[in-house]
Amino acid sequence: MKSTSKISLLSTALAVLIPALPVMAQTNDPAPVTGQSIQQRKENQQDRIANGVASGQLTPGETANLEKKESDLNKEERDMRALDNGKLTAADKATLNQQQNKLSNQIYQDKHNAAVQNTDPKSEVGKRAENQQDRIAQGIKNGQLTAGEAAHLEKNEAKINQEVRNDRAANGGKLTSQEKAQVNRQQNRESRQIYRDKQNGRRQ
Repeated sequence: MKSTSKISLLSTALAVLIPALPVMAQTNDPAPVTGQSIQQRKENQQDRIANGVASGQLTPGETANLEKKESDLNKEERDMRALDNGKLTAADKATLNQQQNKLSNQIYQDKHNAAVQNTDPKSEVGKRAENQQDRIAQGIKNGQLTAGEAAHLEKNEAKINQEVRNDRAANGGKLTSQEKAQVNRQQNRESRQIYRDKQNGRRQ
């Protein structure tokens, strides 16, 4: 009698559990990679980069490197689509997804290393550099700056920062009036370039 009850209970439990197994397996599967998910992934990466620029977690040099990689990925996607009448093959999508995974890891590493941008500078030169970074971050975030444009701007900012460090090292940590004027002229050019890039109609 007892063994019949046990068998009956076991059968009932299995009857409930077995149909649920395929559903449970499906929920653990990764979402399929689609053209839409690739676009969403790119936007997400740009938001993460913009946040890193605004917070100072990403230096101009790091941002230039990340945006160059993002720009290269965008070009590769355009080339893939051109070969298949505007569409991406399953292999194309898998390749792009793998590359975005690598870039995602790089963004994380760059945002959590020791290199940071000063977000509360005291000098006029530092404040100007911080203002430019804020404008670039906004352009990346809202899509006004393409990855290529952001890479170019941040490369310029990295050069200016390096020049300032070299000048300070040569003058006991200070900048001469002439050096300040030179940096200001360079930042004026950079400021105009940021404006032009954000207003040219090209979108990320």
